[in-house]
Amino acid sequence: MKKIKIGVLKETKNPPDKRVIFTPNQILEFYKQFPNVEIVVQNSKIRSFKDEEYEKLGIVLQENLDDCDILMGIKEVKISSLIQNKTYFFFSHTAKKQEYNKTLLQEILKKNIHLVDHEYLTYKNEERIVAFGYWAGIVGAYNGILAYGKRTGLYQIRRAYECFDKKELEKEVKKAKLPAIKILITGGGRVASGAVEIMNNLNLKKVSSYDFLNEKFEKAVFCQIGPEDYTKSIYGKDFDFQDFIKNPSLYENNFSKYSKVTDVFIPCHFWDPKSPLMLTNEIMSEKGFNISIISDVSCDIKKPIASTLRSSSIEVPFYGYNVLRNAESIPFDLKNVTVVAIDNLPGELPRSASKDFGKTFFEEVIPALFDGDKDGIIERASITKNGKLTKKYSYLQDFVDNK
Repeated sequence: MKKIKIGVLKETKNPPDKRVIFTPNQILEFYKQFPNVEIVVQNSKIRSFKDEEYEKLGIVLQENLDDCDILMGIKEVKISSLIQNKTYFFFSHTAKKQEYNKTLLQEILKKNIHLVDHEYLTYKNEERIVAFGYWAGIVGAYNGILAYGKRTGLYQIRRAYECFDKKELEKEVKKAKLPAIKILITGGGRVASGAVEIMNNLNLKKVSSYDFLNEKFEKAVFCQIGPEDYTKSIYGKDFDFQDFIKNPSLYENNFSKYSKVTDVFIPCHFWDPKSPLMLTNEIMSEKGFNISIISDVSCDIKKPIASTLRSSSIEVPFYGYNVLRNAESIPFDLKNVTVVAIDNLPGELPRSASKDFGKTFFEEVIPALFDGDKDGIIERASITKNGKLTKKYSYLQDFVDNK
């Protein structure tokens, strides 16, 4: 069998991303299971796993990756760095016709690159294989707790990126001395599970939707709700999840009651543009509106949450939302809502997020490179091949052609 050479890419997208697809120890495991593979790692000054950590284990560092067969990274590759006739694995953010990456997709086609997009690596049942959602939930919830301390002055905890890994972050968040506030999490997937884990680290009691709305508590509590709670049928029918997924436009907003009892809101839901808005400016303008912190993990700009006017950054995470003016304002002015809307949350815990991602990628995706892709994992995620869009992604042709 011909030896395959894989190059681990340094991240070139700006702002810089410190994650990596394989940790040093994972590459050693790679060699044990797939001796026919050679792996080299591109030099990087920003990666959370330092060059020395790879070198110490005998892993070759190599700046020029022209002699590699497959190139693997996390975020989009800088256009000028693309090497023609190669296979690339990374999150390309092109399949939803993202305008800001149109040129990237055009260049990938021009250079005859086989693009395999991490986002579309799925099992046969269409469940995603690799994702960073869990880590977004952890960091997003942590940032909500951090913001509450900064706004009230009750406690101080370090930024998430200042923690070495998840273990250190879990110790740090325990320093938060919360009063008897109510924290609301929306969503039920991987993202929400990460947020719930932070609540558990704080030893907060999880309460039902009914008790959250109607009871007072002596200690801080949290509640996790789904669309069955924050939406309702426009025809007054009982909520049906499958119907909601199929016909989201037949449901309307039912969130107002939660906005009057919630102190910290952590949105972790998936939002379909056809489904109702959640936290509108009108709801935020109602008498009794109580939310002071919104750490928007979902980060859908302007909809469904009016205060998410833009994404923020790891460097400058907070901004304020002035409800009366429906405009951005000072982050911690008590007249405003404090907003955290970082769209790259896992980047604050790059070592832990990389380790988790690499483990799943190695166990679930890498075997497809050597078994003829018998389950179609790589095929389903291949956006381009042989200089053309694949059949599944042919709908992008007009986008690529600027039509």
